Amino acid sequence: MLSRWSALLTFLLLFLCGCAAQPTAAPARHPVLLVSIDAFRADYIERGLTPNLVALASDGVSAPYILPSFPSLTFPNHYTLVTGRVPDRHGIVNNTMQDTKLGSFSLANRDATSDGRWWAEAEPVWVTAQKHGLRTATMFWPGTEAKIHGMRPDHWIPFDDSLTARQRVNKLLSWIDEPGPKPVFDTLYFDDVDHAGHEFGPDSTQLNDALRTVDDALGYLVAQLRRRGLYDAINLVIVSDHGMADVPRGNIVFADEETDLASLDAVSYGVMATFNAKPGVDASRAVARLLAPHAHMRCYRKEDLPARLDYGKNPRVPAYLCLAETGWSITSHEVLAKRKEPMSRGEHGYDNLDPTMRALFVARGPDMASGARIAPFPNVDIYPLLMHLLGLQPLPNDGRLDDVKGALRAPATGTGRFP
Repeated sequence: MLSRWSALLTFLLLFLCGCAAQPTAAPARHPVLLVSIDAFRADYIERGLTPNLVALASDGVSAPYILPSFPSLTFPNHYTLVTGRVPDRHGIVNNTMQDTKLGSFSLANRDATSDGRWWAEAEPVWVTAQKHGLRTATMFWPGTEAKIHGMRPDHWIPFDDSLTARQRVNKLLSWIDEPGPKPVFDTLYFDDVDHAGHEFGPDSTQLNDALRTVDDALGYLVAQLRRRGLYDAINLVIVSDHGMADVPRGNIVFADEETDLASLDAVSYGVMATFNAKPGVDASRAVARLLAPHAHMRCYRKEDLPARLDYGKNPRVPAYLCLAETGWSITSHEVLAKRKEPMSRGEHGYDNLDPTMRALFVARGPDMASGARIAPFPNVDIYPLLMHLLGLQPLPNDGRLDDVKGALRAPATGTGRFP
């Protein structure tokens, strides 16, 4: 009799220990697949070249556009989408930036982009999901190559722009097909439209070809999800980070013609040029010239930027910022001479209220409304929407779930916003 009670007690102890060893998972409703089509301007969907995307919008929910955060650049806005923080508060304030402790950051600097300290001012969706015992798979997304707060996605690979759109879909599907627990939060990233827009402009035949390529990949994704019986069980959220503006050849502002660069350090050029005064140098005359009126750009001390941009308080934002007029870009003669390719025919990074910067929103799935059209909204609202779909409590963010509640099949409770 004693041995029976001992065996039962041992079994109960082992059972309880086994339960305690398992991570506590939040009650996710359905898996979420977040798809980014880099630089897909909101009005591209009206060109009649993306039937699969149009079908998803018709069957699900869409908005005329979403507003990117300022600056309307790739890395800052991708991190905003998954943190709900504007760039000034999540720390990825530019594609090219400097930090007094970490040094220099740029898209081509893999050591920097994979260093979690650059990304640590906010926590992206995949990290929060993993902390709650949910599995994640990210087929490219800015930040996923870094250990953010000590964690990477369960599945990820270093960015490789040689992978075609369909190959990216297949890689993500291979992770979904693996035996065992399935990823609950996935990402997928396409950059064909962005590349074509930069090289050839937003009104080019090459851009239209890129739209067809990405739409084909979306159609392939839908077909493969249907084949696996997953299409009606997964929430697809399709967005872009920003739009694209046409930049005619020769529309260049040369910073070295507008001020004396000998006393300034240029941190970045492009649509947004940023500068700091060189240490130990009197830069007052150069700064005065920089802040004077210019034909195709406007320059600010960072503390004097318009409040609506919600930008300039982060220490990574340089002291002086020049924003090009839409359709223009900023460089110097020295930098231009070193370029191996012509200046871009398409650009982004402009004022986020400019219509050419408007971004895409389409969603379809078991938790999304059907045949709905909601009002435009800022892209910070994507984060509380994702967290609601995953059944997770959002971290402090700048978004509002109330803004996007019309996208949901069932009413949402709470605002999803925290101070």
